[in-house]
Amino acid sequence: MGDSNASKAGRRRMPKPLDRRRLRDLALSYVARFSTSAGKLDAYLLRKVREKGWSDDGQPEIPSLVEDFIAKGYVDDRVYASARANALLARGYGARRVEQDLRGAGIEESLRGELAPSDFDARQAAAAFARRRRFGPFDTAQRDDDPAARFKLREKQLAAMVRAGHDFDKARRVIEAASVGELEKWCAEAEIEW
Repeated sequence: MGDSNASKAGRRRMPKPLDRRRLRDLALSYVARFSTSAGKLDAYLLRKVREKGWSDDGQPEIPSLVEDFIAKGYVDDRVYASARANALLARGYGARRVEQDLRGAGIEESLRGELAPSDFDARQAAAAFARRRRFGPFDTAQRDDDPAARFKLREKQLAAMVRAGHDFDKARRVIEAASVGELEKWCAEAEIEW
């Protein structure tokens, strides 16, 4: 008796293969829980079919299901991309990182170009990143006067900002700002130009 229970506990139950109705239910559940793009929904459904299998005749009609959801307004790439870009900029990520994220979500190049941050937004994001990470003028720790140590710290901070998607010139301006006021003035200059 004990052996049969042990063997049942060790076995994994195979997932029930998907059919058209279950695939549609999965898609509805996904878009109800998450703001998503057409590309991400398509990738999610393909992954689920690969994991669970397909029991209906023929191939799953994932592209037509995604198109149906777009037509009904359940999925809107413009709304998703705009919200995602704004969220990343607010967290301090740069234009390059925003563009990479939107490309990964399957957003078309033309829409990514339309939603590219302005110079003002890019400067604000760089300042927000520096504030969050305590870089440049936001670094309140007492540093020694060793030029080599200061240079090494500056290089690390610049590298982190570039990895976060900021262009080198903006990262350098933020790191080298003498004060928070100077950084705010630099950000405001872009708003006036814009």
